[in-house]
Amino acid sequence: MYIKAKVFPKSKKESIEKVKDFRFEIHIKEKAEKNMANKRVLELLVEYFKIRSKDIKIISGHHHPVKLLSINDEALLNT
Repeated sequence: MYIKAKVFPKSKKESIEKVKDFRFEIHIKEKAEKNMANKRVLELLVEYFKIRSKDIKIISGHHHPVKLLSINDEALLNT
């Protein structure tokens, strides 16, 4: 499954908001430096979907606020 996420770094509070079926807005406290923001986005999505960290990865948008992520479908079925 693919999802799109718009990331807002340096936010005061961290949150995940589902905008549409496969679109999310993610607010994180980390800066968009040294891959810190990408790591935190993955951590939050692992908690949100209750999956393992190896079942999710960033496909595109490593240096952009809009990211395309891939989630292993089998991992979602096991939750």
